[in-house]
Amino acid sequence: MINLSNKKILIPAIPAVLLAMISVQGGASIAKHLFPVLGASGTASLRIGFATLILLAVFRTNLFKVTRQQWLYCLAYGTCLGAMNLVFYFAIKRIPLGLGVTLEFTGPLVLALLGSRKLLDLLWVLLAGIGIALIAPWQNNNVDLIGALLAIGAGALWAGYIVLGGKVSKVMEGGDAVGIGMLFATIFVLPIGIFSGDLAALNGELLLIGLAVALLTSAIPYTLEISALRQLPPKTFGILMSLHPAFAALSGLLFLEEYLSLTQWASISCVIAASVGATYFSRKA
Repeated sequence: MINLSNKKILIPAIPAVLLAMISVQGGASIAKHLFPVLGASGTASLRIGFATLILLAVFRTNLFKVTRQQWLYCLAYGTCLGAMNLVFYFAIKRIPLGLGVTLEFTGPLVLALLGSRKLLDLLWVLLAGIGIALIAPWQNNNVDLIGALLAIGAGALWAGYIVLGGKVSKVMEGGDAVGIGMLFATIFVLPIGIFSGDLAALNGELLLIGLAVALLTSAIPYTLEISALRQLPPKTFGILMSLHPAFAALSGLLFLEEYLSLTQWASISCVIAASVGATYFSRKA
């Protein structure tokens, strides 16, 4: 449980989830503005580093009470988390934010559909496949192939992060797991940011912007989502989270002037529809 001021957050559940998505994608848009100065790895280092400090302070994790098994679980979990963020930042450096989130979102979607034996789930697979096919640069449609592949790779890492997160949550408290996982994510990403030279241009102003990105993409949305999860069924929460690609596309349009074609909007719509359908018709309520 997050307790920043000993007061309960009184935001209704659905607005809280929507605000969390706006915060995450707005933070991603700000992060992308840092790419020309700090590069993808430098920006990721700032974002993850500050988020780690915030989460460890909020949860007040006692590192001396962590067992060897918990350290090992957090090592795998955090490394996957760090790699996911780093690869995703390299992806959206090359392609629009909305397309990057859409392609990344296929990772959790595929994970949700794995092992399903219902005929209806074939429809969600088909919709997701159509969505990816519409984005894929079969011809010169201004979609960078490397960026698209990196976004899909980030999606695969996201799926791994979900699996590992489920395992680590069984051996320790969720807040402690997130804080220590982020610590390992920082250990993984920060040397890349340093040795790449991307952090050479770092100054006080950029540090403040990095702090803002960490708050927007980690501390604020996590607080809002925890508040919403206390009020909403998991299925409803999952359906709302399926709107992330749409919020990313709108954020890219408003803050980055990333204009998408009708085909690309159709692709995003297909992936959202597949995610909503797979969540709504899942076996678990």
